[in-house]
Amino acid sequence: MDSSLFQYPVSRRRVLQLGMFSAAGLMLSDWFTLKASAAVNPLAKAKSVIQVWLWGGPCHLDTFDPKPDAGYDYCGKFDKPIETNVKGIRICQMLPRLGQMADKYSLLRGMTHGNNAHEVASYMVMTGTKPVDGVVNPSVGAVVSFKKGYGAGYNGLVPPYVALTKPQGRFSEAGFLGSKYQPFSTGGDPAKIPFAVEGVVAEGITDARQQSRRTLLGNLDTFARSMEGNPLISQMDKNKQDAYSLILGEAKKTFDLSKESEELKTAYGKTTFGQSCLQARKLVEAGVPFVTINAPGWDTHKKHFEVMAQKLPELDRGLSTLLQDLSDRGLLDSTIVWCGGEFGRTPKIDWDAPWSGGRGHYGKAFSHLVAGGGFKGGQVVGVTSSRGEEVIKRPVYPWDLAASIYELMGIDPNGTLPTPDGKTAFFNSLADSKVKVESGGLLREIM
Repeated sequence: MDSSLFQYPVSRRRVLQLGMFSAAGLMLSDWFTLKASAAVNPLAKAKSVIQVWLWGGPCHLDTFDPKPDAGYDYCGKFDKPIETNVKGIRICQMLPRLGQMADKYSLLRGMTHGNNAHEVASYMVMTGTKPVDGVVNPSVGAVVSFKKGYGAGYNGLVPPYVALTKPQGRFSEAGFLGSKYQPFSTGGDPAKIPFAVEGVVAEGITDARQQSRRTLLGNLDTFARSMEGNPLISQMDKNKQDAYSLILGEAKKTFDLSKESEELKTAYGKTTFGQSCLQARKLVEAGVPFVTINAPGWDTHKKHFEVMAQKLPELDRGLSTLLQDLSDRGLLDSTIVWCGGEFGRTPKIDWDAPWSGGRGHYGKAFSHLVAGGGFKGGQVVGVTSSRGEEVIKRPVYPWDLAASIYELMGIDPNGTLPTPDGKTAFFNSLADSKVKVESGGLLREIM
């Protein structure tokens, strides 16, 4: 692609925007019926994306953009940031494991969009587009599912867009692409054995019993036998065979964490989040193009520091092990890891009752982390003011980030996607001249 398309001055719109949207989980039975369309897509640096969605909005001051000189009303208990293994980069003292691998990731400290509402902010970050009346854009995951899944001849039994363990629910992730591009929501809890994946693994039901049920169903289905040779019945039979291949065959092993070593499972952390990170690695190892880990609990209006005392070590353990595990297996070069939420949190702490040290929503300035798949490590993009209240250098808008991810995935962010009415629509706001947006440009400095 001609990179000059993305070199607009900052004062105008320098970069293309992209979108994606999503919805609530795809039914397993629907997946096998829908999975048959394909058109080859060009190769790219990144083959998969693992999105670690910190649902609710993590505070940038307490994660990747500490401000130790801002004072207690801004730093609270986290006033001693740690040096990382990259000179000049410091992060929160509660993230020591991540501190030892800053060479593997880059920090986007200039993230901004200015919106403080969960639904709108989530939409913008997850789709990489600005809301427009009458248009519901697809999420990045849905676009990747279209372009690198169904549209690229993807033939895996596991759907190309997986949500661990539930869809976000704040908007429709598939947008105008329709239900075919919704994420397959696993349900269950990967920290439990067995991991009860919706439609794949049922607690208390052995493989032998599943096989017995399959045999009984086949014996009872006299109609299908009488219609043998009918194209529709043949396709239904193939879908059924695919489903059983997932439930009883090799594909089931993709959701089986019991064979992973105890040492590795412990390294990830035996929590829902930690084991979701391990499961995400298994999914991209199996060729799934897009996995979202929906990690709730970051909407800390009350007792922020008490909650962070639990959430930050969990994030540190799970995310650092994921990066190391992907690297050790030779997967990090082809897997983008994207971690962040819909916005940040108010830099100034609200100590008064009933908040008792809480932080509110804050869309003017926040941080994301990106690694792998063509993103360089050991870099910082963007600078915020001394108290983290605004971006003062190199803003990064949601569409800038999404466009950069698309490029690394070999997807043209200046393109269009089909709509249900037979027309096409941009999935990138900057590509649409009718949509006016600010932009800091693609993340060329780390690509």
